[in-house]
Amino acid sequence: MITPAFDLSQDPEYLIINIRVPYTRTSEFDLYIDGTDFKFFAKPYFLRLSLPGRIVEDGREKAKFDIDKGLFTLRVPKETAGEHFEGLQMLTSLLAPKGSRSAKPLVEDISTECSESVGDDEDEDEGDFDWQVKQEVYKETSEEELRALQAYGFGNQRSGVFARLQEELSDVIDVKNPEGTTAAERRQARLEAEASAFSPDHYLADLFEDDEIKGLLKFTPWWAKLSPTEQEGGAAVSFTDDEKEQLRKFTNRSYLLDKTCRSQAWLSLVDILLAYSYEERSTEGEHNVESPWTIRKLSGTLCWLEAYSSLQDVLVSFGRRVLCYPLYRHFAMVSAAIRDTAKILQSGKACVLKCLLDIHKVFRENDPAYILNDLYITDYCVWIQRVKSKKMTDLAMTLQKASLQKKDLELELKELEEAATMVAEEEEQGASQTGPISRGDSSSASSNSSSSSSESSDESESEAEGQGCTDSNKGGGEMYKDNPPQPQPSSTASPTPQEPTSALSSEEKKVDTLPVASEGSRRLIQELGERVAEELKISHDSSNKAEGSRSQPSNAAAKGEATSGRSSSGTLLEPSPRRNPLLIVQTQGDQDK
Repeated sequence: MITPAFDLSQDPEYLIINIRVPYTRTSEFDLYIDGTDFKFFAKPYFLRLSLPGRIVEDGREKAKFDIDKGLFTLRVPKETAGEHFEGLQMLTSLLAPKGSRSAKPLVEDISTECSESVGDDEDEDEGDFDWQVKQEVYKETSEEELRALQAYGFGNQRSGVFARLQEELSDVIDVKNPEGTTAAERRQARLEAEASAFSPDHYLADLFEDDEIKGLLKFTPWWAKLSPTEQEGGAAVSFTDDEKEQLRKFTNRSYLLDKTCRSQAWLSLVDILLAYSYEERSTEGEHNVESPWTIRKLSGTLCWLEAYSSLQDVLVSFGRRVLCYPLYRHFAMVSAAIRDTAKILQSGKACVLKCLLDIHKVFRENDPAYILNDLYITDYCVWIQRVKSKKMTDLAMTLQKASLQKKDLELELKELEEAATMVAEEEEQGASQTGPISRGDSSSASSNSSSSSSESSDESESEAEGQGCTDSNKGGGEMYKDNPPQPQPSSTASPTPQEPTSALSSEEKKVDTLPVASEGSRRLIQELGERVAEELKISHDSSNKAEGSRSQPSNAAAKGEATSGRSSSGTLLEPSPRRNPLLIVQTQGDQDK
């Protein structure tokens, strides 16, 4: 037999049942209605439901069949008009046969102690649950008992799973040897791994450069957009066709959980929902290839097979892992995830179930994260449909009242932030102090530049005066064009020779055209050359070149130049080796003579 696709809805007077049975004939339909039992048969389909309320067959029922869609719709009146049937979206729970809702084993001890510890789950859910840490006197545990404690999974009901999956072990969980590690050892190893993975630089970078994180905090997840419903005290949640199909595929089962295991199951559920809330906000509702890693990495339950004993332990573990592993390591993201999880729990078990189905899909599409579905998520999807809504509301109120501060994480965040703030303030003060100094340096540099500019301008002016005097002595423009003006030598000139320029070769070529000087002029010029050589330390090669270059000027020109050189009326001798140091310029008077 095939279980058909179906869904249920209601109005104040009727229960509406939609059953998809394509390629069937209406003549073969068979219905059975009796109180909370409903059965439908149309070969090869068979559907049996255990309803949360009573329905009657009194002639008011109506049915129709859409042949094109293969959809059979049945409206059955309620026994009590106006009654609200709770949990119509929990399809897996509705498929349970009558009498199978009890978690009692087929064989049990009818003692008072046993009947209290292995009673009906729903009866035990009626009482208030204490979320505080239960304190017990320490008892020495034997090795045999320690071996028996190496259990994990939903309600600590699994063991030996990873012994058969050694290759996938490191890709799924962080525990090295889950089969031989106690819960206390796993917790200690988790704390050490978190302390080692914490990066102060990454944390401070997200703390001071939080523009992107502020955008994530403004994101509105899908559960915040749900409209509340008065009947169920939660929110109106709709499931997709894929989610409904997955609910029908789940095998309905009962879970034998004592009080301790039930408490751990609730706390682990909060831990998983916290990781899911963070991932949903950090990706803005769009899962990516990192989503399976993020969910299982932030959940101590999924990553370290942790079994928590209090709600505060769950919050501290989640806060530490958020600041150690994901991309956005900001405490505001921790607070936002806690608020989101409280909102999910407050919206009812239908909202929680939808979140679990989303996690189941993310893990199902990732290899080897699907192992976590077998260990936790599938059992949660089935178990959550059987719990009372009151328990969900109480847990949501407890989570809203819970307080988590940075000091609870034991990562020295306050000291780290204070040190970073002091460093930032010192850098700002240093920058403000170096600002005026820089301006003073620039002003002094500009004054130095202006003084050097004035010196150079003075030199240019003196050089121009020398050039003007030389031009008046020459009395003609032809020799001025052939020979550039030359400054007068002084005792303060720098003795360091400079590299010759292209002007030297042109001047040396043009000096060869000057007339030959007289013998007296040569002696006078020789004395001047020796004096300049002593002051400027002219090299032997430069002196020889200068001697060869003064072989042509006339007697009158040499006398005039010597007189002007001694009286400093004109600049006729160039001390720089770039030009001929003993260059003789012929004047117009010498040419007339």
